[in-house]
Amino acid sequence: MGDLILVRHGETEWTLTGQHTSWTDLPLTGHGEEQAKSLAPFFAGRSFAQVLTSPLGRAVRTAELAGLTGPRIDPDLHEWDYGGYEGVTTRAIHRARPGWVLWDDGVPPGPDGHPGESPREVGVRADRVLSRVDAALCDHPGDVVLVAHAHFLRVLTARRLGLPPESGRLFQLSTGTVSRLSTEHGDPVIAAWNQPGTSVTVR
Repeated sequence: MGDLILVRHGETEWTLTGQHTSWTDLPLTGHGEEQAKSLAPFFAGRSFAQVLTSPLGRAVRTAELAGLTGPRIDPDLHEWDYGGYEGVTTRAIHRARPGWVLWDDGVPPGPDGHPGESPREVGVRADRVLSRVDAALCDHPGDVVLVAHAHFLRVLTARRLGLPPESGRLFQLSTGTVSRLSTEHGDPVIAAWNQPGTSVTVR
């Protein structure tokens, strides 16, 4: 069975300002595009069992610049719905709610169509993705690549390791990086984590 390769999209303007970004479809910055391009050598000349990307433009563009061909859009790879905290920084939230932590406290409802999500709800989406990934890994040789967002990929990693969604807090994930989830003696493990394009090696 192949591995699961996780790619976080490149930098956006709200990455720099620390604003929570879920459905707001910001483009990559110039630096974000360079981050994505720097991943291309590690995917060049390789075939994969499947390449899936979030529907948001910053993820789709990252996949394109990284040279990942034929990606399929998977709506479940969407970032955590931050509800009423979309576009708001943690510092600003703390002024109204001292001690607030996303992983524990969730978010208030936002505008129509964006009720916000709890860690459990994000975990349900992650479990659906992992179920489809496992089917692809069993049916086709090679690895599966997911191009998505920090908080979602952190929850997915926790679920892959058999941990509750809230354990995603343990896995820092920077923009424009590659991580690899593998197995050892049949158990899921982290084989590489949060690696920029200049240093990561993808099997």
